[in-house]
Amino acid sequence: MRSGADSLVSRLWEPPPPPPHTLLTAVRSPCSSSKPSCSSSTSGELWSCKLVVVPHVQHQHHHHHDQQQLQSVFWTTRLLRGGSVNTSSSSSQRNFFSRLGFSSDSLLHRRSNCSQQQTTKTPTPSRSARREQQHTSIVLNGLVHHAAADSPLFHTLDDPDAGKAMHNGSAVATATTAASTVVANGRQAVVPERLQQQEQEEEEEEEEEEEEEQHKSEKQKVSSQVLQRKRRGKSRKLQQQEEETVNSVTEHLKAKLDSSSSPPENVVMPPQKQVGLEADVKHIDLKDLVVADSVYNKELSWLAFNWRVLHMALDVQTPLFERLRFLAISARNLDEFFCKRVGALKRQEAAGVENLITQQRGMAWTPQHQLKNVAREVRLMVETQIKCLMQDLLPALKKEGLNLLDYNKLHHHQKEQLRQYFKSSLEPILTPLAVDPGHPFPFIGNLTLSIAVVLRDPYDDTLQFAIVSIPSGVQRWKSLALNNDHEYVNTFVSVDQIITNNLDLLFGGMEIKSAHMFRTTRNADVARNEEEAEDLLEMITDEMRELRFAPFVRLEVDCEMPQDVIQRLSNELGLSNKDDVYTVLGIADLDSLPVKLGVDSPLIFTPWSPKTHPRLQGSVDIFDVIRKGDILVQHPYHSFVTSTQHFVEAASNDPRVVAIKATLYRTNNDSPVISALVKAAESGKQVAVLVEVKARFDEVRNMGFAQMLEDAGCNVAYGLVGLKTHCKCIMVVRQEENGLRTYVHLGTGNYNPRTASVYSDFGLLSCNPDLGMDVTDLFKYLTGYHRQVAYRKLLVAPGTMRCEFVRLIEREIANARAGHPASIVVKCNGLDDHVMVEKLYEASMAGVTVDCIVRGICRIRPGVPNVSENIRVVSIVGRFLEHHRIFRFENRGKVEYYMGSADWMTRNLTRRVEVVTPIEDESSKQEIQETMDACLCDQRRGWEMRPDGRYQLLGIGSMKKPPRKHIPEAASARLITTVEQMGLHVGLMETVAKRCRKAKKVNLRKKDGSVQKWKNKDGN
Repeated sequence: MRSGADSLVSRLWEPPPPPPHTLLTAVRSPCSSSKPSCSSSTSGELWSCKLVVVPHVQHQHHHHHDQQQLQSVFWTTRLLRGGSVNTSSSSSQRNFFSRLGFSSDSLLHRRSNCSQQQTTKTPTPSRSARREQQHTSIVLNGLVHHAAADSPLFHTLDDPDAGKAMHNGSAVATATTAASTVVANGRQAVVPERLQQQEQEEEEEEEEEEEEEQHKSEKQKVSSQVLQRKRRGKSRKLQQQEEETVNSVTEHLKAKLDSSSSPPENVVMPPQKQVGLEADVKHIDLKDLVVADSVYNKELSWLAFNWRVLHMALDVQTPLFERLRFLAISARNLDEFFCKRVGALKRQEAAGVENLITQQRGMAWTPQHQLKNVAREVRLMVETQIKCLMQDLLPALKKEGLNLLDYNKLHHHQKEQLRQYFKSSLEPILTPLAVDPGHPFPFIGNLTLSIAVVLRDPYDDTLQFAIVSIPSGVQRWKSLALNNDHEYVNTFVSVDQIITNNLDLLFGGMEIKSAHMFRTTRNADVARNEEEAEDLLEMITDEMRELRFAPFVRLEVDCEMPQDVIQRLSNELGLSNKDDVYTVLGIADLDSLPVKLGVDSPLIFTPWSPKTHPRLQGSVDIFDVIRKGDILVQHPYHSFVTSTQHFVEAASNDPRVVAIKATLYRTNNDSPVISALVKAAESGKQVAVLVEVKARFDEVRNMGFAQMLEDAGCNVAYGLVGLKTHCKCIMVVRQEENGLRTYVHLGTGNYNPRTASVYSDFGLLSCNPDLGMDVTDLFKYLTGYHRQVAYRKLLVAPGTMRCEFVRLIEREIANARAGHPASIVVKCNGLDDHVMVEKLYEASMAGVTVDCIVRGICRIRPGVPNVSENIRVVSIVGRFLEHHRIFRFENRGKVEYYMGSADWMTRNLTRRVEVVTPIEDESSKQEIQETMDACLCDQRRGWEMRPDGRYQLLGIGSMKKPPRKHIPEAASARLITTVEQMGLHVGLMETVAKRCRKAKKVNLRKKDGSVQKWKNKDGN
């Protein structure tokens, strides 16, 4: 999961104390009846029963028995709600009821007797009653699955000594199997996300219907009240009998479960202690705590983040096809990790950096030491990925009708059809390459698949070696729905296997002895000398050419490849270390399966369409709207197209706009932002663009954009020598009645519509004069020769940003020492700058409450006695990639908020051009605080760093409640409840959708000329 800028502890927690015995409770909720109820119900309504159970069966032999009991609870509840039970369907049902002192027949008799006391005409249940019934059924069904899903295998994941045994295959299988069942094992019976979201949408619709009813006539209101009175009540006898029945079932199951219940297990990632890192750091002083590799290592911290990504694939509550997608993402993350991070370590090793590490060897690791630790961690991760795919995902996908078939198991006619496909579509683009004294080892590109072929020549009985490289543009999967055969619409076979099994057509007259896939990774880390470059664009062009022939850093091979072939490939590729060879199965391409799924398929996340910001709805002049006040948009909840993209396109089309300036770091191929800038330049506007051509992996694309902009007449800069321009700024100068006015957009994410749909980012649209002047000065620095000592409002790196953040932290420290409230909240992608980390430790020691919401790598160790006891580190990994950079400082109650492009990493604060802006609009402050509240209350996708440096999943085990509960300041109770149960992203989607829907309704009423009689909670 690569982001735009990054490509994306003192002791172990004690085992969780045993909770109270597992309890099965009957929760009463109102429903309707045709007669008045007993006097014991103060509301005059009949109460139905909803059973909620949190079992944890310790021994395997209890599973079947307790599962039958729970099913019986469901049948009983269904019976009490007016449903029917087939009493002859199962002997276990009859035995269960008889042990309680009554039979299922007697239950039916009781139900029929009670029904005679009701009126013959029963009104249709209300929407809330139907939803309550559906909720009960869902909870009970989930409960049955929950009780059966318990497994003792997960104990190894929280055992600090488990790492000693995790390197063998069985231990890895144990960790993988346990991790994949963690949610069912550890959480309460949680309603599936899709059904909970559907339930919440129904609640919203009901609220809207009630609002509409306020505008109806008095006669309709009276009729509604009469109808409600008619629906109320049942007889006291029926209510008592229902309660007696449910209480009997409750007591029985409670007694049975008490003896076997145990606390839910902890979910910890990485699943074992990372080799080389110290778990107990109480003995390390503050200075060493900040710099020691044994406390924090960037490579291992990044791998810990990828473990959390991999957990999305292991989590059984993630939709099935999304699990496959996250498995592929974790594999692609490893590709980038080897290209960049391992490549950099290889370069340091070749340069002899080890010889330079002569002082404090315990504080700094040599490249060789780091490479060894990385290889050990990656090997465990790869094995976990493979077992997750083979033992969990593929069997589950097969049950859903999605099959990945082995070529050897196909029918004869299917093989013939695929052979024809090979002849027509694959053979012409494949080139067999011999390897012998007359044919040197061929060129193999980065991250490309190839086949190592061993052949026997029948003429002289000699063995030959050849390579077949698969072009990168070839689709990896071929559907078996040939000739419109709908039976195999979601059945696929790997193109690799199609090629491997038809090699006889490429090597005619030769005997194929073996053919195995392999994949290579080249070093993408380069040594730049920008100060001596005469032309930065020419330097990058030469660099891209060199990268094609960069040294290899990894070889991935088929698990069945013979050792002699592996050795030959390693020698040819210059990989002498066995740690550079990994056995894999091509997991990175799994999410490229051309699967046909409906939008309502339970195999994927519920589709989300970004909403237009309430203030931008309808045919509005965006410049008029911005003049009325700042607009804070949050992607992907708010639409990029109707906000940021619309801002640039409107500037391009507006004849009163005289100049547009922008920075571009990453964008997509058919970027509408690029098109709008080209159109503006062609219409005679002054357009200046800084295109960062040093953006890793996007250099070639950005050079193409730069050339396109230049051809259109834009003034293009390619970046600054020695610095990457990572800030996200657009500036529009418009001629208005009172003169020129500057409009700006400052964001945390790239101007890329594609990533804006999956990355969570903020963007600020403003015409604040001070911000406009600051951005003007910034572009003078970026495009010309200008030295800006200080800015009016902006914090700019590498100049003033770090000093300003240090000043803000020191102010909180002073406030805390003076006895005033003091707190800091930092949300970013990475936090490893030595200065900022040391200051946060000092703040904690002074009594400042510090919350760090850090998605990726983090140098801080929370919970260290007398050092970081007031620091909490949270990481959220879920449906969307958390990409905000936002900051909050208490300031004695006059809270200050900041937002921008910079992480608190040394590279961002010293080697990149970054911009952070203060947020001064009150409604924008509320939106940022709401997001922070939601992040700190997420108990579904949130992870908490422990003092040992590993992350523990919130919401279960000893993290059922976080060590320090966050008290929301701006978020509504409903949002917090949704976030705690379903996660940050679901909560924000629901909240934004509701606000936009209500704003649209208000706009329609205003357009119709009707009087607005109500207003939502946010004043919209």
